[in-house]
Amino acid sequence: MVNQQKVKIAYISEYLTQYTDEEHPATGTEILDYLASRGIEISRQALYGDLNALEDIGLDIQTVRMGSTTGYFIGERDFQLPELKLLVDAVQASKFITAKKSMELIEKLGRLVSVHQAAGLRHQVWVRGRVKTMNESIYYNVDKLHSAMEGDHDISFRYFTWNPRKEQVFRRDGERYTASPWALLLDNENYYLLAYENGGMKHFRVDKMVDIRIENILRRKGAEVFSELNMAAYTDAHFGMFSGESTPVKLCFHNSLAGVAVDFFGSDAIMVRYDDEHFTVTVDVAVNIQFFGWLAGLGDKARIMAPQSAVDGMKAHIASLAALYGDAGPNPAEAV
Repeated sequence: MVNQQKVKIAYISEYLTQYTDEEHPATGTEILDYLASRGIEISRQALYGDLNALEDIGLDIQTVRMGSTTGYFIGERDFQLPELKLLVDAVQASKFITAKKSMELIEKLGRLVSVHQAAGLRHQVWVRGRVKTMNESIYYNVDKLHSAMEGDHDISFRYFTWNPRKEQVFRRDGERYTASPWALLLDNENYYLLAYENGGMKHFRVDKMVDIRIENILRRKGAEVFSELNMAAYTDAHFGMFSGESTPVKLCFHNSLAGVAVDFFGSDAIMVRYDDEHFTVTVDVAVNIQFFGWLAGLGDKARIMAPQSAVDGMKAHIASLAALYGDAGPNPAEAV
C-alpha cells in the first residue's frame, strides 16, 4: 500500500503542472483540496514547505497576488506554448502523418502544458481538406528504418502504388525488395528512404513501403557510394524525388523571379546578369518530367538555355501536353 504522505509532493507537482499557468493560478486552498481528493490531508504550513522543495529541485513555481491571497502557477516549462503551437502546426500540416496519428501526437504534446493551454492547442487551425497519408504504419516504419541504419543491417519490404480504384498494386508482382538503408529524406512533405539497391542509390516513398523487415544477418552495402554522395546536391537536384540523371542546366529567369530562384537553389546559387530584365543560373538538376512541370509553372518568365538535350526534352514535354488537349488526344469521356 502506497503511503500517501510520501507521494504528496508528486501530487502537488502534478496539480501545478496540469492545471495551472499564468492565466490560471491556483490558491493554496485549491491545492489542499486537490490533495484531499487524493486522500492526503496536510497543513497549509506543510504545503509551503513542499512548494519550496519543488522549487529547489527545479520546478519554476511563480506566485501572484489574487486579492487577499496568493496564487501559484508553473512558469518556465520544457516547451513554451508558442513552441508547441509550431510543433502542432507541423504535425497537422505533415502529409506523411495520418490523421489518426496526428491527433494522437497533438494529444501528447498537450500534456506538456496545462489543460487550459492544451485545449487551445487542440482548437488550432486545421488545414481543411488536407491530404494525409493512408498508411498508418509509417510512424513505426520510420523507427524501424532508423533501427536498421543504427545496426548496419539491410532491410526487405514490399512496395506499392495506387490504381484508379484506390487499390494497392504491388510493384514486382509483390516480390520483396532487399536494400541497404542509408538516410531518410523529407521532400515535398513526403518521407523518402535513400537506399543502396541493385548496384546504385535509389529512393523509396516510406508511406508506400509495407511489411518492412530488418535482415539481421545481412550487413549494409554501398557505404563507399553513400560517403561520396553530396546529400545537399542530391536533394536539390531531384525535384519531387523523381529519378533522373543530374545534369548542369543553364536557366534564364525574369528579374521578378529572383526570389523563386533563391528559394529553390539557395542563396549560394550564382545569379549572372543576362540583360536589363533577366539573369541566368546554372545548377545541377535531375532533368525529368517533374522539373519540366515546375519550370512550365513559371510561364514565359523562365526558360532552359542549355544543354540542348534539356531544351529538346522541354519541347517534347510541351508538345505532349499540347497533343493531349488536341483533336488527336484521348477523350476521357469516351473511356467512362
